[in-house]
Amino acid sequence: MIEDKQTILIVDDTETNIDILVDLLSAYDVAVATDGQSALEIASEDSPDLILLDIMMPKMDGYEVCQKLKSKDTTKNIPIIFITAKTDEDSIEKAYEVGGIDYVAKPFKPRELLARVKTHLELKCLIEHLEFTGSYDDMTKIYNRRKFFELATQMFNKHKDDLYAVVIDIDKFKDINDTHGHSVGDEVIKLVTKTIKEYIPKEAIFGRIGGEEFALVCHTKSKDEVLNRIESIRKTIEKLEIQTDTGDIIKCTISEGVSKANANTDTLDILLREADSALYEAKGSGRNKVIFR
Repeated sequence: MIEDKQTILIVDDTETNIDILVDLLSAYDVAVATDGQSALEIASEDSPDLILLDIMMPKMDGYEVCQKLKSKDTTKNIPIIFITAKTDEDSIEKAYEVGGIDYVAKPFKPRELLARVKTHLELKCLIEHLEFTGSYDDMTKIYNRRKFFELATQMFNKHKDDLYAVVIDIDKFKDINDTHGHSVGDEVIKLVTKTIKEYIPKEAIFGRIGGEEFALVCHTKSKDEVLNRIESIRKTIEKLEIQTDTGDIIKCTISEGVSKANANTDTLDILLREADSALYEAKGSGRNKVIFR
């Protein structure tokens, strides 16, 4: 498997400097901007892994470029290394104040620059990995319980008037684990997760909140749209077949409880409790069904 090269954006208005850096960074995918505005546009569109930014440029200097990048959610986490001939303490201090992560003086030493680039790219990958493991369920790659509640609370506060919550549980999942083993149970959870993701709106907040239990919140003006999607999920999962290593065919079903926020729904927890109560009713009245409250 060939891994994608990491991308570096060079921002410098001097052609000679650009040529040197492009040649030096041949192991990476390199994009070039010769002015501040172009740098902002490229960074927003392409999300480079690292930016090498000159300070002294016409119209918009590197400090202003860095400040604008750090003010946008889409670009604020891109590490920026300043490369410049300005080596006085005030310039260096300002470079860090506006959001730069490092500072390399011109004329730079090629091996030093490469080492700094490599270090900050590795650090960025480590931070992204830690953020992913802190927010996503390792098995299913959807939001974990903590991140689900964080984002779902934000959505509740913003879209309370047309917010729906759904709690989903795999029926008789313990029997699957006891009969076929936990590795097969894990595959069932992965397949159920994948199926649910295919039917829910892109903006929905979807997470694994327990072993075989999932929750999602979404906002829409149409109750029928929500129920049709949820019923489609149930019907699709009912038809799934999973073949084990021993040749056994496993089928599974899910139960779903749905609730809608109203004037008396003061918190997300209340909304989810209503959905959970509906789920309990669905499981208690035969399973493999959707109950709306």
